[in-house]
Amino acid sequence: MTGRTLRLRRLRRLTPARGEDGAGRAGRRGAAKVVAPKVVALGGGMGLSASLAALRRITGELTAVVTVADDGGSSGRLREELSVLPPGDLRKALAALCGDDDWGQTWARVIQHRFQSQGDLHGHAVGNLLIVALWEQLGDPVQALDLVGRLLGAQGRVLPMSAVPLELQALVKGHDPARPDEVDTVRGQATVALTPGEVLSVQVVPGDPPAVPEAVAAVLDADWVVLGPGSWFSSVIPHLLVPELLDALAATKARKVLSLNLAPQPGETEGFSPQRHLEVLARHAPKLALDVVLADEAAVPDRESLADAAKRFGAAVELAPVARQDGSPKHDPELLAAAYDRIFRMHGRIGPWR
Repeated sequence: MTGRTLRLRRLRRLTPARGEDGAGRAGRRGAAKVVAPKVVALGGGMGLSASLAALRRITGELTAVVTVADDGGSSGRLREELSVLPPGDLRKALAALCGDDDWGQTWARVIQHRFQSQGDLHGHAVGNLLIVALWEQLGDPVQALDLVGRLLGAQGRVLPMSAVPLELQALVKGHDPARPDEVDTVRGQATVALTPGEVLSVQVVPGDPPAVPEAVAAVLDADWVVLGPGSWFSSVIPHLLVPELLDALAATKARKVLSLNLAPQPGETEGFSPQRHLEVLARHAPKLALDVVLADEAAVPDRESLADAAKRFGAAVELAPVARQDGSPKHDPELLAAAYDRIFRMHGRIGPWR
């Protein structure tokens, strides 16, 4: 028995049993009470924010597990100067979980605000500085993020996927346009995301990073796990490169839905079809099983090929209108919420929330 297996068993013992008293759970008397499904969303950046903005509309039992490989902008500067986890994607997730009332929207704007100046503060986001200040005060990233969430009135919890900052490395064909057939190693999330070449594979450094125990426990105790949408190589796949998280995804009784992007991302997935997104995911995590692949119906020109690619994961394909009506490649939170809710109803086991 491996050390990771033993740790997973210990974490499973720490999670509350189904039906126990607690937030959003039925009491011991078995009252006919509608409670929300426990949902864990994995990702980073604007893709995860879109998913969270939708999911918070249908459940209060929501945990975001966020990638920590960002090395650009304000996050990169704070990471390099203070040797901390990059706070930017964590901040974006917290902002997405803010409510639609005046309190929530005011705080969402405040933590997303960036200073404009000629000095050292230029480009820094208020939320990044707040998160890092609390990390230094409390010495515990999870406790600090929970405290920020309470301040904002966030409708869910935000956790880093790993306890250490990670470096993203990619094998890229044609990273140098002058050498289109050569394969180079490209380092850094910001560089990988903008490469003009074809990303063949990614890895994280260190290669066996420790997962945050609370993140593993959340996956083990979830009813549903949502992966994506987002930057495929720099926000979605990295979660599958943290061994304890991947083990938890295999061990959990939760059902899993993969949410595809609305369009290929310039740079790292230029020219990708929906089914190719699944193919590269399978190369990085060949034992990953899924239950549902969600895609926008207008973004799938070849439904049969997508269905064949999904079958390799054991998944069904659900097509739904989830894009904004203005033509931009962005998810509409209300439409995406409706799609998730329908999936949870149709594909979920008969659970306490229905």
